Amino acid sequence: QVQLVESGGGLVQAGGSLTLSCVASGSPLEIEDMSWYRQPPGQERELVGMLVRGNRIKYEESAKGRFTIFRDSDKKTVYLQMNSLKPEDTAVYYCAARRGFYSDVDHRYDYWGQGTQVTVSS
Repeated sequence: QVQLVESGGGLVQAGGSLTLSCVASGSPLEIEDMSWYRQPPGQERELVGMLVRGNRIKYEESAKGRFTIFRDSDKKTVYLQMNSLKPEDTAVYYCAARRGFYSDVDHRYDYWGQGTQVTVSS
């Protein structure tokens, strides 16, 4: 079992920055992929970016050039650094993790965090 806990959300003005953290506890070494998702108000949850097999990173178009995913050397914490934030980035941000090998377009995950709210004011 793996537990994921996100933190770092908050209120920020447009153009500002935030860094979210996701700490994995339990059995984090069994994790193959870790991803960040977000759910804007009234919308479906969407992928932001993913860390595949611990060494390949893929970003969705909305995140490219502004967001960066990186991980601590102990492999227990994954970060989402967000720069140049826009009001449309307002959402609850979730960390997700999974065991095994999946296609990048497969959104099935074994573990989810509780989410952290990011609000970007204009």
